[in-house]
Amino acid sequence: MPRFMMIVKASEDSEAGVLPTREMIAEMGQYNDRLVEAGAWLTGDGLRPTSDGARVAYSGGAPVVREGPFGPAKDQVAGFWVIRAESMDEALDWARRIPFREGEVEVRRLFEADDFPAQP
Repeated sequence: MPRFMMIVKASEDSEAGVLPTREMIAEMGQYNDRLVEAGAWLTGDGLRPTSDGARVAYSGGAPVVREGPFGPAKDQVAGFWVIRAESMDEALDWARRIPFREGEVEVRRLFEADDFPAQP
């Protein structure tokens, strides 16, 4: 069954390290439980702000490390789920059920080993 990543876009609050309320955490726990019960859950987690991260850039020479923060919050990732779903439509159905009141989630299919040419 195909795997999909549901990528949670960051907000000014998530980039500032503002944690969700107890109510939001409880709602998210219930949503995650439904994913598990349906056999769709593979993994998922929230990410700390980009100010706690670093990027490694490669351009023909030695890799260059740049410490965060990185650019506008809307261009960053605040968390993710990896789920199994029969189709993009089913993955989008799961994304529509996320108990967010605002924000944005990007849904992308992951490559599977059989997507690549066989190795001799």
